[in-house]
Amino acid sequence: MYLTQEVKKEIFKENGANEFDTGSPESQVALFTFRIKHLTEHVKQNHKDLNTKKALMTLVGKRRKMLAYLKEQDIERYRAIVKKLGLRK
Repeated sequence: MYLTQEVKKEIFKENGANEFDTGSPESQVALFTFRIKHLTEHVKQNHKDLNTKKALMTLVGKRRKMLAYLKEQDIERYRAIVKKLGLRK
């Protein structure tokens, strides 16, 4: 499995308040981004895997909604997470 508990804790530690901060928008966006990158590589190799494409599009939509929520609530936190993850140019 590509997403072990240790990997999740590391993602949450880097982007949240601590390794147990799983609910903050920043940590959720970071986890979505990690999963999106992994699925993108899978889809590049297996272009006929329609279930993975659907899951990828669902994750992209969830991340977009989470970023929109964060942008409405606190623009500075939004800008920080976008810059840290390199999502926008």
